[in-house]
Amino acid sequence: MHTVELLEAARAVATQLGYQIREEHLDGGGGACTVAGQKWLFLDVASDASEQLELVAAALLGEPNIHQLALVPELARYLGVRKSA
Repeated sequence: MHTVELLEAARAVATQLGYQIREEHLDGGGGACTVAGQKWLFLDVASDASEQLELVAAALLGEPNIHQLALVPELARYLGVRKSA
């Protein structure tokens, strides 16, 4: 699976977990935050797919229930997530 495909899969999981995703010019910044109880993920449109994937992955790994989700195998490997029993 290519980086762009991994990014798409990661973004889909983030959305499933309740993140609103915004893409803006952020001068290399970005990341996850919570505003008024809403989870947000900001991605810099000037960043390449691998940099955006790193930001989304960091947000996903901060989720306590990530081990209970059905992840595509390539994304689970990238995140180092094993399925909970």
